[in-house]
Amino acid sequence: MTFGAGSGIWESIAGLNREQATRLVGLALDHGVNLIDTADAYSQGQSELVVGQVLADLGVDETRMLVATKVRLRTGPGPNQVGLGRSHILRTIETSLKRLGRDHIDLMQLHDRDALTPLDETLRALDDLVSQGKVRHIGVCNFSAAELERAHAIASHAHWAQITSNQVHYSLAARDIEHDIAAVAQQNNVALMVWSPLSGGYLSGKYTAQDGQAAKGRRTNLNFPPIDPQKVDPIVYELRAIAEAMETTPAQVALAWLLGRDEVATVIVGASSESQLLANLQAEERVLSMEHRQRLNDVSKPIVPYPHWMQRFHDKDRA
Repeated sequence: MTFGAGSGIWESIAGLNREQATRLVGLALDHGVNLIDTADAYSQGQSELVVGQVLADLGVDETRMLVATKVRLRTGPGPNQVGLGRSHILRTIETSLKRLGRDHIDLMQLHDRDALTPLDETLRALDDLVSQGKVRHIGVCNFSAAELERAHAIASHAHWAQITSNQVHYSLAARDIEHDIAAVAQQNNVALMVWSPLSGGYLSGKYTAQDGQAAKGRRTNLNFPPIDPQKVDPIVYELRAIAEAMETTPAQVALAWLLGRDEVATVIVGASSESQLLANLQAEERVLSMEHRQRLNDVSKPIVPYPHWMQRFHDKDRA
């Protein structure tokens, strides 16, 4: 997501050129990373282009690095340059393949739902791409539990390719997926890929209500994913305390917490520098004690939504 130089929100998020991106991907390869995630909309297509250039420069094929990209967001001004209709999907895949310099996409993901397009039309188009060999696996992003169930039912009934992954926002600051999405994903063999595991850098510890004005980073100009400092700052303070006790960083503690969750299949980390990427990758070496993990669970405990709180109320009555 940091690759390429686009306009709009990408001015706050992206900006890495071919040379800088090559160093980051090389470092990732050295540490065993085997999947790179991009999207057709990132930096108006420049991200896919840089990814393709970098993989070519490094001489890396699918045996060493799989490529995941996405379709759904706007790629141009026309009415047919957005959404999950068949024509947009088939046209977009050709553009993405050309930019990436490959003959197939390892994981093609729906960037989000499209309320204007029947889901069966979208899934049929993806199944055709799998049959043609242009896509190896299909995934989704930001799908609710109900949408996952519906997609699974449609694909199963039609004997089409099944969804293998759901890319979701999950972190100590956003534990919503634990209520429904994680359970449904497990039941349907859908892997959960975590995006923004540090909630846009907020969990790195450099942003809080009292010192956020002095911190520099993309959150200075873009509050995404949305953060309520009153709720999240206590989590940051706990991360700082645990990081100091472990002689590490709040970011590594936050990532270590995620890597220890059963719900998580893989964590997507973005970086704008080699030092930042290396620090994130080293999080897998941090093992949280039961005490530290419980402290983080407690301070980040999510509000139980309806009807889950009703179920818990009745469970207590039965005990």
